[in-house]
Amino acid sequence: MTKKEEKSLEIPKKEVINVDNTEQTRARRCYLPNTDIYETADEIVLIADIPGVKQDSIEITLDKNILSINAYVDETSPEGYERVYSEYEIGDFERSFRLSDEIDQEKIKAIVTNGELHLHLPKTEPMKARKIKVKAIA
Repeated sequence: MTKKEEKSLEIPKKEVINVDNTEQTRARRCYLPNTDIYETADEIVLIADIPGVKQDSIEITLDKNILSINAYVDETSPEGYERVYSEYEIGDFERSFRLSDEIDQEKIKAIVTNGELHLHLPKTEPMKARKIKVKAIA
């Protein structure tokens, strides 16, 4: 096997967030979700992988141009079974993005489907040139 072939077989590890400077309220791992960002003329679309997260376990906040995603996974096992071995580690997902003034923050939409969070961030309308009347005060 050549070195190029070896690299293609590597599996990237999930990045675990180091939260030394913050207080944790849940004693579990926290991951940065893999995220793709696409842009069209009208919007920016952000797609984040959050496998195992239910719709009601997602919190999206926007404060001072910082868009934060928090997604919590409930650990479940099939009824009547006891886990004896696991390769998949359960953990929550956290990620933040700084938004520019180009985004219309009032029209942001979020959709979750099949373990993917789709955030639609519409762009603001460009400002049009206009004339400003001058008034005289006597």
